[in-house]
Amino acid sequence: MSVKKLLMAAIGLFAGYKLYKAANPKIPDNVVPVTGFELNRYLGKWYEVARVENRFEKGLIKTTAEYTLNGDGTVNVLNSGVDEISGRHKRASGTAVFVRGQSEGALKVSFFGPFYGGYNIVALDEDYRWAIIAGSSPKYFWVLSRTAEIPEELKDRAIKVASGVGVDPDNINWVKQF
Repeated sequence: MSVKKLLMAAIGLFAGYKLYKAANPKIPDNVVPVTGFELNRYLGKWYEVARVENRFEKGLIKTTAEYTLNGDGTVNVLNSGVDEISGRHKRASGTAVFVRGQSEGALKVSFFGPFYGGYNIVALDEDYRWAIIAGSSPKYFWVLSRTAEIPEELKDRAIKVASGVGVDPDNINWVKQF
């Protein structure tokens, strides 16, 4: 391969990478992110009290998510949990970026380089005590709370929200926090 062709291929790969990284994950038609979102109130530690089981968190209990502000305005995401079988602690760090401005709860999150997934806050307590998040498909759904235990009313609400965004409520895993 000539140097010119190699250089053109490298430029094409770099351009494709930049476009892919900049692309926003699809927000499904039935998913409406909250508006009036205040990032500073959302930052901090949350307990992941429910989720649709996914390969990244399979078998984890005592799961938490901690959000902190990076110097460049992006959000650092630190997810952690305990493998229920081995007892080992697992952690994953990623970056979240707003896709429509900071006043809307529509973000994209990456734990693996340029690959982003949708993170849409679809329900949020006015005091930021709990949040319900839908991904880019029904395979991704979470319920977060500032406390490890939640009232039945929040469970009922999460089930209604799940149904509304196309998530089968039977697929929701209520996470052991103790």
